Amino acid sequence: MKLAAVCVVVLVLIGSFCDAQPQISKLKYPPVPQYPAKNPPEVQQQKQTFEKELTWKYPENPPPEVKPEVPFELRYPVAAATVAVDCRESIAHVEVKEDMFGIGQLVSPADLTLGTCGPISEDTVAQVLIFESALQDCGSTLTMTDDSFIYTFTLNYNPTPLGSAPVVRTNNAAVVVECHYPRKQNVSSLPLTPHWVPFSAVKMAEEFLYFTLKLMTDDWLYERPSHMYFLGDMIHIEAAVKEYFHVPLRVYVDECVATLSPDANSSPSYAFIDNHGCFMDARITGSDSRFMPRTTEDKLQFQLEAFRFQGADSGVMYITCHLVATSAAYVIDTEHRACSYINGWTEVSGADVCGSCESGTFVPYVAPVITPGVATVPIPPVMPPPVMPPPAPPAPPAYPQYPSKYPTKIRPSREAAKLEGIEWEGFVTLGPIPVKEKKKA
Repeated sequence: MKLAAVCVVVLVLIGSFCDAQPQISKLKYPPVPQYPAKNPPEVQQQKQTFEKELTWKYPENPPPEVKPEVPFELRYPVAAATVAVDCRESIAHVEVKEDMFGIGQLVSPADLTLGTCGPISEDTVAQVLIFESALQDCGSTLTMTDDSFIYTFTLNYNPTPLGSAPVVRTNNAAVVVECHYPRKQNVSSLPLTPHWVPFSAVKMAEEFLYFTLKLMTDDWLYERPSHMYFLGDMIHIEAAVKEYFHVPLRVYVDECVATLSPDANSSPSYAFIDNHGCFMDARITGSDSRFMPRTTEDKLQFQLEAFRFQGADSGVMYITCHLVATSAAYVIDTEHRACSYINGWTEVSGADVCGSCESGTFVPYVAPVITPGVATVPIPPVMPPPVMPPPAPPAPPAYPQYPSKYPTKIRPSREAAKLEGIEWEGFVTLGPIPVKEKKKA
């Protein structure tokens, strides 16, 4: 009993102690101060709106042009009657027009032989080469039939490149001449050339400029539906630039090169426009290639006399041109020009900026001369004297250059000092263009 009483007393004391703890804590310890939170609640942001809705949007690619119906018919050439044979009693007399293929391109007498014999004379008025040979000479062959003797000669034409250009505008020809009472037969064969549909690659320059090259009809009104040409034809090409948001622009053909493949750096190649807009083809080969007068500033038309590469059997070529566009208000100078060689260098606008075209390393075309009874020897071309460039103006005073945090793009092909001559450029490839041979007589 005593033990139970003691336990009860202990429990009562413990309960009293627990009830007294909060009071002691409240009296002994001051209240804990409250501080503001380290991460206050985020302020709700509002979306900013413009007073006027923006209407500009990124320009889209131009839609494909709808090609109109073009009244065009491909003219196939006919055999040119340019070889005449007179079978006399003991000799064969052969006359050949210098325009042997009937395309306006005169052949060189050194490239034409009757068997192993060259021409004996030339009719300069009628532009005719004259051959004479005994029936048993000049590599002739004799064939006997039941009713005749047939003496056969071969009129061989092996063209050499014109000037320093690796191109020819006529093809090899072998015309068989037979003498018997009196009959003449000319034999010719043409290689088969597959018909491709050419493509025109359009190059987009910076700031939404598009450069194009098109094959045009003879009247320059429509894009040419057919892309097949024959030796002696004129290839009409139009270079253009689409302006879009620019001020009026003037387009130039800086250079053009013809190749057998789309690669402009392949070999063989023929740069018929070079030296910043100089049409070298007429100067090198004596052709009628030239720039046409401008109809609008954003277009430049030119004609190129069709040719083939010597030794190439495909008869297909590609044309790659470097086109340049400047402001139409920018003055025409020696780096922005369109110069043609027509009895001298002339610019389509009449500006006197074509003098430096003659300073190239080309070999100009010189017409051959033939003397009766004397073997024909090609006359070496006479190179024009070099044109000395004008003295350079004094350099402006140098100013200190400070580095910029924004890099500047400088074109390596032009001087960056020409502020007025800001220009855009692009490379355009046109082809394949099949060029076929013309039939021989």
